[in-house]
Amino acid sequence: MSHITIERQHTLGLPAARQHAQTWAEKAHAKFGVQCRYEAGAQSDVLHFDGNGMQGQLHVSASHLKLDAELGFLAAMFQDKIEAKLNEQFDEMVQPA
Repeated sequence: MSHITIERQHTLGLPAARQHAQTWAEKAHAKFGVQCRYEAGAQSDVLHFDGNGMQGQLHVSASHLKLDAELGFLAAMFQDKIEAKLNEQFDEMVQPA
């Protein structure tokens, strides 16, 4: 298995970061059939995702996003493309509105 870690600092605050993470989950489900489960906490949240050769977690806080993902054998062949797309999505996600 291959591993992807993406981290971003941001100034969005937890409510906005939470909304971005939930939107990301909705798009992942709609486009790729990835199943997502969101656990909201007082200080931080965790989005669990699984499907289409990828599983992992997105940790969401008031100032930080961290994605940890494991790619299955077939998805690992496209790791560079997957990682580039995720980096692009996270760069957009942390931009102030």
